Amino acid sequence: MRYTEVPSSPFIVALKKRRIKLGKIAVVPGTFDPITNGHLDIINRGASIFSEVFVVVLNNSSKSPLFSVEERMQLIIDATSHLPNVKVQTFSGLLIDYAESVNASAIIRGLRAVSDFEYEMQITSMNRVLNDKIETFFIMTKNQYSFLSSSIVKEVAKYGGKIDELVPSHVEKALKEKFNTY
Repeated sequence: MRYTEVPSSPFIVALKKRRIKLGKIAVVPGTFDPITNGHLDIINRGASIFSEVFVVVLNNSSKSPLFSVEERMQLIIDATSHLPNVKVQTFSGLLIDYAESVNASAIIRGLRAVSDFEYEMQITSMNRVLNDKIETFFIMTKNQYSFLSSSIVKEVAKYGGKIDELVPSHVEKALKEKFNTY
């Protein structure tokens, strides 16, 4: 019986064409107000694929955050302290400019449901227009986090609901302090 070589998948062909090498630098952007276990799932998985991961707290002018940028950064630093290849920074401006500034070859975006895809596709398409050498990788969150968002966590925490399975313990404590719900 003769075996023939299986042609490369379209994914591998695209990687070779764009000269992307996994194991390089990736950026995980977000508002992270606050960081959730869903965010951490994406960060952990990205950190296992890329040699260096920058978690960048973006200032989103369309949102009114509960936590300051500095507080959000500290919550992320504490939550990712077990990951030596993860760095936490902040940035105002275009994500693609930040990615270029740290020599990233990839942007990692988490997807919870199909509803996230349309928005993420628009952002990815615009980023590709601005710099077609930086690829976006979508990572599907684990099913247990598919409903989870920072907004939902804040809403539940505001009314003293149980959030211990949704966020790290230090984030739960910070939310309780913000909302006086001890």
